[in-house]
Amino acid sequence: MTPAPRILCIGAVLWDIIGRSASHMRQGSDVPGRITRLPGGVAMNIALAAARSGLQPVLLTAIGRDPEGEELLAACTRLGMDMSHVYRSDDLPTDRYMAVEGANGLIAAIADAHSLEAAGDKILRPLTDGTLGSARAPHDGLIALDGNLTLPLLRDIAASPAFAAARLAVAPASPGKAERLRPFLGHATATLYVNLEEAGLLCQAEFPDSAAAARALVARGAARAVVTDGGRAASDAGRHGTVSLLPPAVMVTRVTGAGDTFMAAHLAAEAAGPDPQGAMERALATAAAYVSGDNAL
Repeated sequence: MTPAPRILCIGAVLWDIIGRSASHMRQGSDVPGRITRLPGGVAMNIALAAARSGLQPVLLTAIGRDPEGEELLAACTRLGMDMSHVYRSDDLPTDRYMAVEGANGLIAAIADAHSLEAAGDKILRPLTDGTLGSARAPHDGLIALDGNLTLPLLRDIAASPAFAAARLAVAPASPGKAERLRPFLGHATATLYVNLEEAGLLCQAEFPDSAAAARALVARGAARAVVTDGGRAASDAGRHGTVSLLPPAVMVTRVTGAGDTFMAAHLAAEAAGPDPQGAMERALATAAAYVSGDNAL
């Protein structure tokens, strides 16, 4: 039996604390709902979605040795993640993310990924010390990067020979961190996964749709760009041209992790062999199932 393709997921793995309500909300709203805590972070969300899509995820991140970190490591392991290469810090607390979602979407969120930022290139040691690769024998598989890494570290990765042979998939953690992806404009193997707002920030322009945004990113040096736009058409531009497809129309019950789910499903679909249109169709269907999934309130 052929083993599942491996994907290295580099970035934030933390506790997601999510408050959801079936009510429409605004600033100052105080409504009933549900509060959950579960393993999250961009790298973790990508890894979970990748595992559901048939890939074997390996996490490279920083997790503290505090009680929250021990609990998080155990929870991720139970979910089938390979946590054997995680950097464990004695003096950095485990990171957290907190969000509030209403019937009208994401109301507010705060990402506390300071420990990941402080750990810096320590999380990359397995890719430079020969464990998973090195500058002389670079890892040649699939790597998903998230924008919670610092800009200097992302610059180093973009220029590092240890990453030169990998197929890189890069996503910002949020619009506020989109410009951290600039070092990958011009990278020979990197695909940028962004939404329409993030594409605009990277190009310092406004776009009418995802197709225009994806083509603009390629014109600015991206080897490939995949741009989503909520319920409107998503687009994939690169050497194959441009593919644009509408996502299935569904009732949205959750939004946190939707972009990460789309990205992982798209990577898994391409690893299985479909053409760009087939990969986009599968990724959009997977993301639609995720955002409309069971979310009892």
